[in-house]
Amino acid sequence: MPDVIADGLHVLFCGINPGLMSAATGHHFARPGNRFWPVLHRSGFTPRLLGPAEERELLSYGLGITNVVARASARADELSPEEYVEGGRVLAAKVERYAPRWLAVVGVTAYRAAFGDRKAQVGPQDRTFGDTRVWVLPNPSGLNAHWTPAGMAEEFGRLREAAGGQGVSPRSTKTRETPPRAGA
Repeated sequence: MPDVIADGLHVLFCGINPGLMSAATGHHFARPGNRFWPVLHRSGFTPRLLGPAEERELLSYGLGITNVVARASARADELSPEEYVEGGRVLAAKVERYAPRWLAVVGVTAYRAAFGDRKAQVGPQDRTFGDTRVWVLPNPSGLNAHWTPAGMAEEFGRLREAAGGQGVSPRSTKTRETPPRAGA
């Protein structure tokens, strides 16, 4: 699935890996029970509720989407530790290449597995990639019963404020699609 990415984004959101619905539709966070799109809007990153098919509109707000692991699966627990570590290496190189201001990994378990940081919690991290700061957000999957939509929106909103309130003013940016990794 192609990334929604461009140079110098305000925030690059990073999912764990595409779900089967996302792989089938070719759009990020496509499963109807996934709360990413409603939470993104509720937190003020977008002026209206976008749907997965409108994902490229995020670029006009200085936002993008990628994944830690490119391989689609029904559940994130189907991914191997090796896939997370390799995905973390690929993600780090991607972030250094595109230099977003913030990398927002949605899912603390995925962040821990990809970067070997077993003590990471939701919120800002000490780790950086070049000048890119890192924030771990709650996983918006409908399977995550630990977070309510309101709680998720509050945490996404904390990131938005840390990013200088960025996200709702359209901007022009050069866009670039990246193909999925070979063998994924």
